[in-house]
Amino acid sequence: VGSPSALSDPDLNQKLRQASLHHGRTLYIPSGALWGGQDIQRMNDTGTLKALFIRMSKHPSCFRLTGDILNDWTEGEGRRVLFRGSVADLCPLAPNNVNTMAAAAVAAETLGFTGVQGEIVSDTALKDFHVVEVEVTGPDGFLVHTVRRNPAKLGAVTGSATYNSFWNSLLSECCVVSISFITLWDTPTQCTS
Repeated sequence: VGSPSALSDPDLNQKLRQASLHHGRTLYIPSGALWGGQDIQRMNDTGTLKALFIRMSKHPSCFRLTGDILNDWTEGEGRRVLFRGSVADLCPLAPNNVNTMAAAAVAAETLGFTGVQGEIVSDTALKDFHVVEVEVTGPDGFLVHTVRRNPAKLGAVTGSATYNSFWNSLLSECCVVSISFITLWDTPTQCTS
C-alpha cells in the first residue's frame, strides 16, 4: 500500500484485510518517513502503548490539501497550525502529506486511526527540510519524543530521504532482513511484522 492514508477509510481498510485473507496474500505498508515504527508496533503488541502523537511541519508550498485550508498563506508569515486532531480526520484533508501518520496508525493498531493524534503545521521558515516529530507514551511516565529533519526542496510533498526509506522497507522484507517497519496483514484482526 504505497499511500497508507487510504487505510483511514474504515470500509476500504476492512475490504483490503478481507481480500488479503480470502486470497492468502499479504498487504505491505512501508514506513516512509516514520522513525521508530517497529518500536511503536512492539509497544502496541505488548499492550504498553498508551498514546501516540505525530506533528509534521513543512513549508506551505509543500502541502497538497483538500479544500481551502491553506490558500491564503504568504511568504514570511511564520508558523501556523493547520489541523490538530485524529489521524482518521486528518488523512482525508491531507492524503498526500500524512502517509507517515497513517503508517503510525497502522503500527499502533489498538489506538488506530481515531486514537492516534496528528498535527500539521505550515512554517515558511522550513525552506530546506520537513520536520516529523513523534511522541510515544507508555505506562508509568514512559515517553519517547523523536524529531526527524528530512531534506526537501520547496514545493516537494515528500522529503528526499523518504523515497529511500519507502523502497528499503519493501526491499528488506523481500530479502527477509527486517530493517524498516512493515506491517503484514495475514488476518483481518492481526498485524504482525
